[in-house]
Amino acid sequence: MDTLVIVDAANVVGSVPDGWWRDRHGAAERLRDTLPAYAADGLPGLADPPLELVLVVEGAARGVTSVEGVRVVPAPGSGDDRIVELVADEGTGRDCLVVTADRGLRDRVQALGARVAGPRSVRGGGRS
Repeated sequence: MDTLVIVDAANVVGSVPDGWWRDRHGAAERLRDTLPAYAADGLPGLADPPLELVLVVEGAARGVTSVEGVRVVPAPGSGDDRIVELVADEGTGRDCLVVTADRGLRDRVQALGARVAGPRSVRGGGRS
């Protein structure tokens, strides 16, 4: 079964001060567009391919759509709560990795059996 990789879009986008706050929707789309390569190639040192990639968006990024290799899931409220729901609903009985630097979210998903990695794991900076 493919490893489920859930990416906290707001947290990953916000990890680099590149002006993302001027266009949150566009920043989330740019992140989404970098993720399909990981579906086929995996995340070195973290998850071997193939991966099922899920990008959770919230707020102004809710209109971002899925692309081949990346399922975009909008959070109707808190992105953290939606990520926890996905781990509970889809991560049970399989390898599940959540990409975020949010300590509270890390604790919540690890309590459900998910592994965690920092934003650099999908931003070209290696494992964190």
